[in-house]
Amino acid sequence: MTTDRQSIPAYLDVTTSATGRVWQDRQAARSLDPDNLRKISHQLGLKAIVPDTYVEPIAQSIAGRGISAEALDDYLYPTLKALFPEPDGFMDMPVLVTAILDALEARKSIYVFADYDVDGATSAAQLVRWFRHMGQELKVYVPDRLTEGYGPSPAAFDRLKAEGADLIITVDCGASAHHALEYAAGIGLDVVVIDHHLMREDPPKCLAVVNPNRPGCQSGQGNLAAAGVVFVVLAALNREAEKRGLFSEVPKPDLRQWLDLAALGAICDVTALTGFNRALASQGLKVMGRLENTGIKALIDVAGIDLNKPDNRQNLMSVFHSGFVIGPRINAGGRVGRADLGVRLLSTDDPEDAKALANELDTLNQTRRDVEAEVLEQAVAIAEREKLIVSDDNVIIIAHEEWHPGVIGIVAGRLRERWRKPVIVIGIDPISGTGKGSGRSQPGINLGQAVGAAYEAGIVMSGGGHAMAAGLSVMRDRIDDLRQFLNDHIRHQTGGAPVQETLEIDATLSCGSATRDLLTQFDIMAPFGQGNPEPIFALSHMTVSYASVMKGGHVRAQLNDDRGHRIKAIAWRAENTALGDMLLHPPGRIHVAGRLKADDYMGRNGVQLEIEDVAHAQATDIHKTM
Repeated sequence: MTTDRQSIPAYLDVTTSATGRVWQDRQAARSLDPDNLRKISHQLGLKAIVPDTYVEPIAQSIAGRGISAEALDDYLYPTLKALFPEPDGFMDMPVLVTAILDALEARKSIYVFADYDVDGATSAAQLVRWFRHMGQELKVYVPDRLTEGYGPSPAAFDRLKAEGADLIITVDCGASAHHALEYAAGIGLDVVVIDHHLMREDPPKCLAVVNPNRPGCQSGQGNLAAAGVVFVVLAALNREAEKRGLFSEVPKPDLRQWLDLAALGAICDVTALTGFNRALASQGLKVMGRLENTGIKALIDVAGIDLNKPDNRQNLMSVFHSGFVIGPRINAGGRVGRADLGVRLLSTDDPEDAKALANELDTLNQTRRDVEAEVLEQAVAIAEREKLIVSDDNVIIIAHEEWHPGVIGIVAGRLRERWRKPVIVIGIDPISGTGKGSGRSQPGINLGQAVGAAYEAGIVMSGGGHAMAAGLSVMRDRIDDLRQFLNDHIRHQTGGAPVQETLEIDATLSCGSATRDLLTQFDIMAPFGQGNPEPIFALSHMTVSYASVMKGGHVRAQLNDDRGHRIKAIAWRAENTALGDMLLHPPGRIHVAGRLKADDYMGRNGVQLEIEDVAHAQATDIHKTM
């Protein structure tokens, strides 16, 4: 249950931080039920899950994430057995399973048509491995981001038909490809869709659409990534294949061996890690830590992680390594290289092939970083020159010729973090004048809906998305019209009032209480991610004894309290931001909010603070410090 945020006192009296946010007590923002909180505390203490010292703050943090006492065991120990959904609860599941198994038994030519990101790659790789177990090599088609764009197209279906395809399984795409799928039906090509994106009331013309976000689907699994939906499909395929006697000569595959792929898709697609999806991520990270997937092991090797250290092997079971080590390298193929590299890597069992693919992806990832840094620098310069940052616009739109479409979404996200406004970055083809844009939004502003309205109004050639992200195509001479339209639309959407973003704080710490033991105890709430954020801790009235800029624009600092305790801290990409300036040139005492992270450098067993926000310290401090 939530409450009116405007009635909640600002945490540590922070009404405007360096990033322009109001700090709030996470528990106050959720209007916690005292009885539920008491039951959670009782269970934590009764089962000795955490020491008594930590029972109250951890119980508050768990309750603040909307967890009931009745669901505590499933939250702390999520299992597939307890949380696996009924496959037939997904619309069209029996039809899809029948179509796939009929084609398999008839030895027809089957293709998987995948999106070019991690979710698409992990979805396709699961199917490839299942079909391989069943004695058939599934062919893979991934459209090129630059020449073909997103999702199925008539041209792609013509090509697959010419190659002799009988059945196409689309994964992580297809749910909104009405024109392309109607075309496929017209040329006699059977298509089934496995997707998770929002879709219209009427499904596209094809044999089946399995999508938990399809209107009318009663599965209750709308937070799944496509990789999670595919995992459920595999369970349904196993069940029906067993009924057909298909496991008389080959053993029934144990789907748990592919949980690492399902978890990787869920984490990298930033889906809510709640319910069954949390079980997929939690159990999948354990499988990933065993490095049984040849491709994942090759990526870990090329990333330079020393597997001879036991701590590193344990740390592989983390969202961080999935989202920031493995994921970006797989994505690099679709962004600036060959779109099918990720699927090939995750589905190969050949160590030499995996090593070559991993090295290629690692090189492409560095190229992606270089291109991204160049585009980011140019975008900031344009915004400053055109005074976009200080304008009253509700959305910042920045356009330039020849920006690579593979990085504009990342750059839009970086700029949104910096400016705390929705940002759309557009790369324009200098010959055709066509711009490809990608946007990232702020909480409280539905950018996808606004871009969709611009499409309905005829301003953009294509466009849509969801609340926090959108994509579009627009001609160069309509960009100013788009800017005006979106500003007017968002102004109407928000009632003209500025949207004030909040940062929810779990507890206030002293430097002395920010220990490795504290971090370890709060880790019982992992895996963290969308829907289950990492705890944010505040340290009040800090002084900065040291701060400097690191390579990459990060700012590192040392924070001190009045008791002589200190803690190391880092603020990622904070150079030339208000947050970074406050650390480098502190105005006196400051409040600092962030996440505790392990610090094992040179054998240390300590912690450092990953800074999320800072603010001027006020005279009063009404919050209890742990």
